[in-house]
Amino acid sequence: MSFVRYEAYKDSEVEWLGEVPERWKIIRLKDLGFLQNGISKGGDYFGFGFPFISYGNVYNNTISPEKIKTYANSTLEDQQAYSCKKGDIFFTRTSETIEEIGFSATCLKTIYKSVFSGFVIRFRPTTKELAVEFSKFYFSANILRDFFSKQVAIVTRASLSQGLLNQLSVILPSLVEQAAIAAFLDTRTAQIDRQIDLLSQKAAQYGKLKKSLINETVTCGLDKSVPMKDSGVEWIGEVPAHWDMKRLKELSDIQNSIVDKKSHEHETPVQLCNYVDVYKNEFINASLDFMWATADKSEIKRFCVRKHDVFITKDSETCDDIAIPALATESLENVLCGYHLARFRTNEKLLFGAYLFRLFQSKDYGFRFVIAAKGITRVGLGQSAIADSATPVPPLQEQIAIAAYLDSKTAQIDSIVATITSQIDKLKELRKTLINDVVTGKIRVA
Repeated sequence: MSFVRYEAYKDSEVEWLGEVPERWKIIRLKDLGFLQNGISKGGDYFGFGFPFISYGNVYNNTISPEKIKTYANSTLEDQQAYSCKKGDIFFTRTSETIEEIGFSATCLKTIYKSVFSGFVIRFRPTTKELAVEFSKFYFSANILRDFFSKQVAIVTRASLSQGLLNQLSVILPSLVEQAAIAAFLDTRTAQIDRQIDLLSQKAAQYGKLKKSLINETVTCGLDKSVPMKDSGVEWIGEVPAHWDMKRLKELSDIQNSIVDKKSHEHETPVQLCNYVDVYKNEFINASLDFMWATADKSEIKRFCVRKHDVFITKDSETCDDIAIPALATESLENVLCGYHLARFRTNEKLLFGAYLFRLFQSKDYGFRFVIAAKGITRVGLGQSAIADSATPVPPLQEQIAIAAYLDSKTAQIDSIVATITSQIDKLKELRKTLINDVVTGKIRVA
């Protein structure tokens, strides 16, 4: 198939659409069907029962019977009022940021006895002018996301109203053209998705290689010929015979941060290295965009950031996100360690910060923190779980050598992964552009 232009175009009179093919109709969403917000219930409503379409299902475009992983104890009345039928289109209604508003997912197969989240809006078509196969591409087009981002209101949370969504302009080619567009995009996006999937698998393999390299090196050392001994810790196993085993509190000053994100007039303005900074970055330095808050003198003294400090996430939604580490590669003036983090300032005669950082990255050492995390709605590490952690301690010069070796090797792997990620990003952008151009008539499927 080749790309050509349509024979004639007209002004859509919609700023964000521009010109559209002359024969295509433009209709407001409210003239094609009706909207409804989802169900809102307390926590005891969820966890068992019948399929529940969550915000995440819509955001990740996973509305299908085999991909629904959440359940709700819904009644027959609930299921009738908040049903999910073939052709329904769902939109993310509310979020922390504008960027996550208005993501859509089209239901391609009726999900029986299901209900949908109150954080979502359902659109149910009442006309046969809109083909299901076409709508799944049109409503997921990035050009609509741009429209929502400019129009939604934000106070404490971003919110998409039914009033705004009802005014959304919908382009309607003939049903024959809709079918041709959908068939073309099914084929082309599937090809792109296959390329993305192969590259993602490749990146994942390098990620596993990196984890394996770190795990083996920090627990076995660089010289694989040295005698080994039992570490006395089941999940760590054997370590070189000349290494010590000590509790972490013997090697490091440990501080659980109490600095929150609030600002008070009587306190000093500071920047915060927060949970998300540590979670998303292996290395903490001045290149990061830290948020502003305030702190008192004692907090500034206790939670400042110095070179070689190690930070870990100590609270999270799941155990998998516990004890994710980052290393400060420079001292940062006026930057403090924020709430939900623990900071380690090592005794530099006993423990090198960069080695401790790599230890936290290792599966064997990190296993203790996963099983120690406790919580109900959130999981978290207590002070003793951190302080009493049995820690392998090579001679200091060997720690430095291990850290340098891993810096070099992981940098090579990270560079390869960055190249793969760049290729994936380009393919995703190509996919977005292709969908935008086809569903808005910029190019014609010949």
